[in-house]
Amino acid sequence: MTHDCDILIVGGGLNGPSLALAAAQAGLSSIVVDRLSFEARADSEFDGRSYALALASQRLLAAIGIWEKVAEHAQPILHIVTSDGRAGEGPIWPFAMHFDHGELDEGVMGYLLEDRYLRKALLEAIEANPLVTTRSGEDVVAQEITPQAASITLASGETLTGALLVGADGRKTGVGMRAGIQRTGWDYGQTALVCAVEHEKPHNGTAHQFFMPSGPLAILPLPGNRSSIVWSEKPEAAAHIASLDDEGFLEALRPRFGDFLGEIRLAGKRFSYPLNLTMANQTVKDRLVLIGDAAQGVHPIAGQGFNQGLVDVATLTQVLAEAHRRGEDIGSILVLDRHRQWRSFDRATLAIGMDTVNRLFSNDNPLLRFGRSLGMAAIDRMPALRQRFIREAAGVTGDVPNLLKGKPA
Repeated sequence: MTHDCDILIVGGGLNGPSLALAAAQAGLSSIVVDRLSFEARADSEFDGRSYALALASQRLLAAIGIWEKVAEHAQPILHIVTSDGRAGEGPIWPFAMHFDHGELDEGVMGYLLEDRYLRKALLEAIEANPLVTTRSGEDVVAQEITPQAASITLASGETLTGALLVGADGRKTGVGMRAGIQRTGWDYGQTALVCAVEHEKPHNGTAHQFFMPSGPLAILPLPGNRSSIVWSEKPEAAAHIASLDDEGFLEALRPRFGDFLGEIRLAGKRFSYPLNLTMANQTVKDRLVLIGDAAQGVHPIAGQGFNQGLVDVATLTQVLAEAHRRGEDIGSILVLDRHRQWRSFDRATLAIGMDTVNRLFSNDNPLLRFGRSLGMAAIDRMPALRQRFIREAAGVTGDVPNLLKGKPA
């Protein structure tokens, strides 16, 4: 059967275009369908959003030709400080964990990169790639899987066919819902407040993860004297803070942020969204696979969401590339099950790990506070264990697919 492309990708955010570019290097063609218009995606105004890229994710972006377009805008993460405390009191510094990039043989632990630069580079790359076609400003209204093909129908009436359908369309994935895939998860009783700030003093490439009873506060270094903020609060408090004007928002942030970087002011827009865990009960079916948040949406602790999406991209691309070279049907469940098996353990352990850390630290129980403080102090004094944490965060341990090593799939 003749298809319009090898891979139909629904979702034009970050994971979808990344997969299209990676697959193109293996000789596979894609059509990327995005409900947002190209103009909306290409908006270059700074809106405060950024991503903490693990070293492995940076290597993937380099392998698909994106890193060279965004490297000048990236801020290396040289140090990570994880601490516990209360708003207005600051962290319990003697019990903090300190991680230094000098302990990682491969180099820096990761990078902070603003959404506007990464998104623009991906859009330009897929528009220029002859094996990638886009349908922007289009909604998928129906899909069908047959033994021979996957097909989707767009709101415009156009029908497209491919050997494989990929859902890269977020936690509320339409691809997954239309396929009858159920989800498992729960609400954390927290809301994330996201913004960027400018500050007086340099951050020296240090990322801070400050755990408070209401939820964690991440202060992540951006180029210059700027930092990205991901601040978790109870829903009622978060709704009130989000409703404040900019000065009121800063007044609420300052006691939690502290004064170690001097005076702060907002840079860009503010966002808020509820935090939950949501995992697809199936990530693959015949001629269908879910990646990124469509497969697993986790708590933003450690900024693993986008990184895990790129792990999906890397493993799926390698599985498809190897199958394509052998002349196999890339949409076969036998092929896609190799991707599922490769990712299933990591998905489960990440979800459990992030959930456990959040529950352990997002409370004010004095016994738990004492225990976790001693635990952080112990880890800080054990170089081998500390290095293991660093390597895990950088994404360079375990059965790493080629793209995350910076090699072709």
